[in-house]
Amino acid sequence: MYGVIMAGGQGSRLRPLTLTRPKPMVEILGRPVIDFVKDAMQDASVDTIVVTTGYRGEQLEHHVESWTQGEHPVHAWVNQESTPMGTAGSVRLLSEHLTETFVVGSGDSVASFDIGALLASHRQSGARVTMALWEVEDPTEFGIVGLSAAHLGELDGQLREGYIRKFKEKPSAEEAFSNVINAGLYIIEPEVLALVPEGEKFDFSKQLFPMVLEKGWPMYAKTIDGVWFDVGHPSELIRAQHTLIQQRTSLPFPLPDGDFVGNSFTSSSAEILGEVEGSVVSSMSRIESGSTLKDVLVMSGSKIGMNCKITNSVVGEGVHIGSECTLVNVILGDGMVVEAGSVLKDCRIPNPN
Repeated sequence: MYGVIMAGGQGSRLRPLTLTRPKPMVEILGRPVIDFVKDAMQDASVDTIVVTTGYRGEQLEHHVESWTQGEHPVHAWVNQESTPMGTAGSVRLLSEHLTETFVVGSGDSVASFDIGALLASHRQSGARVTMALWEVEDPTEFGIVGLSAAHLGELDGQLREGYIRKFKEKPSAEEAFSNVINAGLYIIEPEVLALVPEGEKFDFSKQLFPMVLEKGWPMYAKTIDGVWFDVGHPSELIRAQHTLIQQRTSLPFPLPDGDFVGNSFTSSSAEILGEVEGSVVSSMSRIESGSTLKDVLVMSGSKIGMNCKITNSVVGEGVHIGSECTLVNVILGDGMVVEAGSVLKDCRIPNPN
């Protein structure tokens, strides 16, 4: 079975972290975000994975090549878009390979997808498309999905699984007919892909899926349990790492090599002489004595000097922070140097605008 991972986005809200890497290569717990959906596909016996890329695709090409080696190899390759084709348009480019039921997932979300269970529901329901859903408290910032117990049945806003009857993008509180949202993973039959116009930019959720509904073809959906994060903002990186650390024994993700102490994780190759709380310190990084980190992500190869206080911040790769610095709500891009004694608050360096 084929799996397709969509990884063409620029991740503008994650800048400056995405000035030097595509969004799916941003790390959580020392692993690129794209690896989480790749693992879910492999667990469901997907034996060939194609990654559709655009922005900084050469980095993804190198990373995807590493999937073909090691302890759990998978046949995988990259399809680089010359121009942005949209989510469905990029997958349409692969139609000669996608001649049977296939899986499509977003490369920039972290979720505990049970694709095997989704496949079973897909086959049992007779659907042309089956969509993974996630339940939220406030649906007004998302695209919501309305379900019914039967194909072409009556909409029931309380259902967490059923046939899709309706979509609504970012509804007002009064317009919200459900609180389940599109989680960005689909099981699709090849005849659905044939509806995508060849050579045109085309979107799954805004164009293709409403078209499938209009044709009266059955679409099914199932709400996942566990975790789901759309890692589109630096604050989501912090929140995601907190949740993964707290629920690490119950989630279907491999644990990285290192130490979990309290609500923090430290890579086995990192050196911590200071104190960390609610933080992740990645490989080959060093935190000097007297420094305290709270709710911080430190990417690989970064050095933090003595007596620093860093809170609610993301430190990119290869960053050097001098001694006696204070950082609050700061995002540092790769390779930045912060001079000793600096006080930085509520900023991104370099400024991405």
